[in-house]
Amino acid sequence: MKKAKAVKLLGMTIVLAATAALLAGPAWAESAQDLNRDGARALRSLYASNSAAQLLGKKAKAVLVFPSMVKAGFLFGGQMGEGVLLKNGRPVAYYNSVAASYGLQAGVQKFGYALFFMNEGALSYLDKSDGWELGVGPSIVVVDQGMGKSMTSTTLTQDVYAFIFDQKGLMGGLGVQGSKITRISK
Repeated sequence: MKKAKAVKLLGMTIVLAATAALLAGPAWAESAQDLNRDGARALRSLYASNSAAQLLGKKAKAVLVFPSMVKAGFLFGGQMGEGVLLKNGRPVAYYNSVAASYGLQAGVQKFGYALFFMNEGALSYLDKSDGWELGVGPSIVVVDQGMGKSMTSTTLTQDVYAFIFDQKGLMGGLGVQGSKITRISK
């Protein structure tokens, strides 16, 4: 009986992963030019819909934009995507982001996220470390709509701020997750 449940679980995980690949589109940019275009477009859209992100963009030393992340899971999950680091609006480096998770979770989702590096120390840590792990290193704050409405230029005190945007699909649950951001060549 346990073996049958394990096979059923594995089958459902494969179906979810395949669905994610088909519905969400590519999480990996085809070229540096594609990633530059998609990253700039995603950041403009975020600024247009979120005044706190626009405020942070004016103060940030750099912004790392992942315009298209794909996440899928059923008990075990994963997410992946590529991003572009922008300084003064210009692309200077490329990164990938991968994460794995375990817990009560199910679904498929596509989204983007942007990391606003507010000081040189946080930015230099990105390249000094052998892959930057969220939750390790500089302090990071995930900004939600309520918090974003109360931000001013004098309340910006953290190393890195994160915004999640353009969420599509359905993913729910509770679990433990680890995420890693690593510099790549394009």
